[in-house]
Amino acid sequence: MLLNEETLVREVVKRIMEIQAQGEKIFIPVGISNHHVHLCQADVEKLFGQGYQLKVWRELSQPGYYAAEETVVLVGPKGVLAEVRVLGPPRKNTQVELLIGDGYRLGLELPVRESGSTEASPCLTIVGPKGAVTMCHGVMAAARHIHMNSCDAQRWRIHEGELVRVRTTGERSVVFNNVRVRIGDKYITELHLDIEEANAANLRAGDQVELLLESDVN
Repeated sequence: MLLNEETLVREVVKRIMEIQAQGEKIFIPVGISNHHVHLCQADVEKLFGQGYQLKVWRELSQPGYYAAEETVVLVGPKGVLAEVRVLGPPRKNTQVELLIGDGYRLGLELPVRESGSTEASPCLTIVGPKGAVTMCHGVMAAARHIHMNSCDAQRWRIHEGELVRVRTTGERSVVFNNVRVRIGDKYITELHLDIEEANAANLRAGDQVELLLESDVN
């Protein structure tokens, strides 16, 4: 069937608009984390021995960060978590990032906070081969967030600390609200979710999700 000139023009314009609309969509990869611990150097030495240095087990997606060979045991009021991975390099302050389900197991009501928070929190004890440290601050379920490269942030007109939305695809598609953006020159742009959030949306590490712009209301 041949198209007349008017119909052909409409089809061409429609196709161009579809291509343009697709071009405006922003897709970013997903990084997924399990429970883990960040240690300051003083606590590294309390748990593993004087002068001890963390050993790199596996590099993480963000440059300069790694999963260490070392693991610890976490002890709460009602339970224990064993073989919890330490992430490096050491930080200024020790921090424990858990899943909501871990809180039930340990007997802790976990606050949802941004990574780096040192506010008062439920208490637990970190146990290593050479000692133990009791923490009553920095114990949390980490808030979902995006590490965003400065160039991407400039191109998309997104600012440090801005809250955005992210949409997944597939049969268990969801929209994640209140996703905090952290911007840095060395960051690789990536959405960070914990494993519970990722499982709920049937996501795997490396999957692509859509960053919703202000105009994306549906």
